[in-house]
Amino acid sequence: MTIGPRRGKIGRAGRPGTLIVLAAACSCWGMVPAGAADLDEAEALLRSGSYEEAARMAAEAVGGFVWEERWIQLKAEAELATGADEAALASLEVGLRRFPASLPLLMMARDVFRYTGRAGEVPAVLDRIERLIRTFPDRYDTAGGRVALGRFFLLRGIDPKQVLDRFFDVAIDREPGLVDAYLASAELALEKRDDALAAETLARAPEEAADDPRYQFLLARAFSEGDRARSAEAIEAALGLNPNHADSLLLRANHLIDAEAYEQAEAVLGRVLEINSRDQQAWAFLAVIAHLTNDPEGEAEARASALDRWEENPEVDHILGRELSQKYRFAEGSAYQRRALERDPEYLPAKIQLCTDLLRLGAEEEGWALANEVFERDGYNVLAYNLVTLKGELDGYRTLEGDGFLVRMDPDEAELYGDRVLDLLGRARQTLRERYGASVEEPVVVEVFPSKNDFAVRTFGLPGADGFLGVCFGRVITAISPAAQGEDPSNWESVLWHEYCHSVTLARSKNKMPRWLSEGISVFEEGREDPSWATRIDPHSREKLLADDLTPLSGLSGAFLAPESPLDVQFAYFESALAVEFLVGLEGLEAIRGLLDDLGAGVPINDALPDRFGKSLEELDEQFLDLARSKAEAAAPGASWEVPELPPDADVEALEAWLEGHPGSIPGWRRLGLRLVDEERWERAEEALTTLKGLDPDGVGPESADALLAAVFRERDDPEAEREALQSLVSRDAGAGSALLRLIELDEEEEDWPSLADHCRAMLAVNPLIPAPHRGLARAAERLGETGDAIDAYQALATLDPTDPAEIHFRLAGLLQQEGRADEARREVLKALEEAPRFREAHRLLLELVEGEPAIPR
Repeated sequence: MTIGPRRGKIGRAGRPGTLIVLAAACSCWGMVPAGAADLDEAEALLRSGSYEEAARMAAEAVGGFVWEERWIQLKAEAELATGADEAALASLEVGLRRFPASLPLLMMARDVFRYTGRAGEVPAVLDRIERLIRTFPDRYDTAGGRVALGRFFLLRGIDPKQVLDRFFDVAIDREPGLVDAYLASAELALEKRDDALAAETLARAPEEAADDPRYQFLLARAFSEGDRARSAEAIEAALGLNPNHADSLLLRANHLIDAEAYEQAEAVLGRVLEINSRDQQAWAFLAVIAHLTNDPEGEAEARASALDRWEENPEVDHILGRELSQKYRFAEGSAYQRRALERDPEYLPAKIQLCTDLLRLGAEEEGWALANEVFERDGYNVLAYNLVTLKGELDGYRTLEGDGFLVRMDPDEAELYGDRVLDLLGRARQTLRERYGASVEEPVVVEVFPSKNDFAVRTFGLPGADGFLGVCFGRVITAISPAAQGEDPSNWESVLWHEYCHSVTLARSKNKMPRWLSEGISVFEEGREDPSWATRIDPHSREKLLADDLTPLSGLSGAFLAPESPLDVQFAYFESALAVEFLVGLEGLEAIRGLLDDLGAGVPINDALPDRFGKSLEELDEQFLDLARSKAEAAAPGASWEVPELPPDADVEALEAWLEGHPGSIPGWRRLGLRLVDEERWERAEEALTTLKGLDPDGVGPESADALLAAVFRERDDPEAEREALQSLVSRDAGAGSALLRLIELDEEEEDWPSLADHCRAMLAVNPLIPAPHRGLARAAERLGETGDAIDAYQALATLDPTDPAEIHFRLAGLLQQEGRADEARREVLKALEEAPRFREAHRLLLELVEGEPAIPR
């Protein structure tokens, strides 16, 4: 899956004749460059947010009949920024009498007319602009004119690639310092959902662009989804330049709503309304907060205020729906997108958002149809392009049906482990539905992707999604298969268990639960189902738990936002699970079920917690912090996490000398053990690693004491000690694939069939796409008389292009014969003979099958 077309394809182009004329046009649009000091001063006032002062200066200039068009435009811009729409209309009328062919003023008329009850005149204004362009093309051929023309042609549906090439890029080539050209290009990229291209475009802008709040705001938008911390920095920069920059304040409020910091968001929105009491987006966001806090009257009032400025504005309902969907309330979100489309059936942002909502709700027929419709209308919409391309991939997937599930997988992968997926989901369904008393709307659709980009597009609309293994939307679950995870895949069974748990808790809470609680319950339930799936304290999480700024229980809603590193994201999962463990310890699982019911009834989480657990929020915070610290202190007691202050190439003697003064240092003993293993000093390595094991008995990973001890014991030819170390490791880490593969080798050498079967099954939950676990399970199940499992394993092995296909088909034929499946057995023995025509035992078995003789024991 690749990102949508950007600059490489020319799509449909309305009115190509106009573009051809303009491509050769030259001259000026009638705007006199503002060189006077007072105009520069007014521009600076406008940029800094001193709108009333800027409007006053402009009014004086316009009243004095200064024939510079920019004064009139500046006055109207300042008036619009404060909601003085009627004053802006009067300024516009004066301007158009003086400059009837002014493209900037005519373009401004689009907003001014809508905000003053004259929206019906907008089409005539756009037609007037087009007539002027056709009649006087030379008038608009400055670099600034090219930017304005590009924006106009985008409104008229001209192909974005042509606009970019013939207008914005031409403007930059002619005047590399023209900041507005870079801003226009970045706006276009953001409109098409191409955040990376927007950031790239802004990075090429001249240095002085950083002094423009619009630049910082666009940069904040470009990083809003992928790097929230950097986005916040850009918002701060914009507001440092202009404390009244409404767009930046609105983006900050949006981030606060994401973090469920509703009071803070309301304060920011209040600031926007102080600047402009008619700001439509501010009122829309207030309606969002009212909806999320179960205030239907407040929501209706805020929505009415949002529509007061322009009643037919589809953006208001689009914002409401988009933000509700951001909270996984897709049914409510999609209803608002439909309301937006009632106001403007051609409003593409609502169409593509409705598309993604429907796909997440499992309403696939309408969802995919909308993706096609948006792509046909706008071939440069990255989200639509990616979805349409993905649909072609999904059409080739195989669909498996189980009790309550539809599972879509790559056909080859479905053959190898599709039945295991269904079995795992069936167990999760029975266990978790009973545990949480929830009724999930079925069938639940589970899509498993062998491509990380395909998973990301289906899940988020764009490639990327590093760090995600699965996502649940309620009725729809997406996950990546081991094929997309490289050499060290995670345990896919634990991933699907985790995601289906989301389906259950989202159903009980009516999709009204904060992310921390949803993730916390799912991680908690992983460890409850299988201790080797549990998340354990590591040095990073221990340090975070003991830190003075540990996020309290009441603030966990913001824990997943603006992480400084992937480790911080993992810690957010860990802390959320610890919070659930804490709450279950207080009042049991029944209280958690009740909490989900409270949330489903619309009670905010920080109101529901005290009511449900009988303690104030402050008490809960304090007790949770006490638990967190006690957990951290109990991890590796008597040990320390001091890191040796030694050069990277420090030798054994230097490390041993340092450890004399720091005998409890886990990093120190680990580093010494690694150095000794590297130097093949096995006896001394065993001593050092045994010390490490005593200090950190629960360590996991390739540099844990158990993993390194296993390597030492292997070199010292001590299989029993090696097995003990490996067993210890996999009992804590279900994703330790290398350890499981080595255990499989040891089991086969010792012909320990029960242990071999167990370890092969465990490995199939990590990576079912390699032959070793299938081969081992086939042999073990055959010896143990588990014929069904042996058949499945040999069939999978045959699919994986084995090194000895004749033997595999022959053994499979014998097992099928034992099961009375003679026709299938004959097919398999013929396959064996195709591979090895002189295979005598296969000939003998074929005769038995043809003659109907009883099977000869083997």
